[in-house]
Amino acid sequence: MQEILKAGKPLEAAEKVLIMVHGRGGSAEDILSLAAELNTAAFALIAPQAKGNSWYPQSFLAPRAANEPFLSGSLSFLEDIVQDLEEKGFSKSQIFLLGFSQGACLTLEFAASNAARFGGIVAFTGGVIGDHVDHNNYKGDFDGTPIFIGSSDPDFHVPVNRVKESTILLEGMGAKVTEVIYKNMGHTISRQEIAQVNKLIFGE
Repeated sequence: MQEILKAGKPLEAAEKVLIMVHGRGGSAEDILSLAAELNTAAFALIAPQAKGNSWYPQSFLAPRAANEPFLSGSLSFLEDIVQDLEEKGFSKSQIFLLGFSQGACLTLEFAASNAARFGGIVAFTGGVIGDHVDHNNYKGDFDGTPIFIGSSDPDFHVPVNRVKESTILLEGMGAKVTEVIYKNMGHTISRQEIAQVNKLIFGE
């Protein structure tokens, strides 16, 4: 059983839930600390913990088979969390997803594989997973789900072209994507990104 940390409002008292997915080498505690900067006071917060602090072993640009069975296991972990929330009475439109770096890649891959009207999705430096983007791998309709993708140009781990390919994919599936590429931001989460997602995703 993989570990899940919880913070924010208790589930039974919350109307919205934010699932926060940490990056490679990070932890559930790390990503939960970001909530202090976000307009998420009304949210229950859920942060899954990857075994060994990594969701899959290779680069997200490696052939998918190179990251198995870890990739499928991590995607199933997120799917189980969402299904559990739905069983507790939350609709997908009350469920928000956020990830950084490897966690952003996993978040986008999960969302594009299970597209529906989520509350909102935040990808701090990431793109969908694989050595190429095969639109046939993805299904569903985001039905206007707001998605923010921010990244740096350049970024050592996440090339800008994969960010742009991911935006095209998500928009083609009905998402309302805001993609912002920051010049020489580095592999981090910037104040500008925080301000953007507070306005676009977590604003009332």
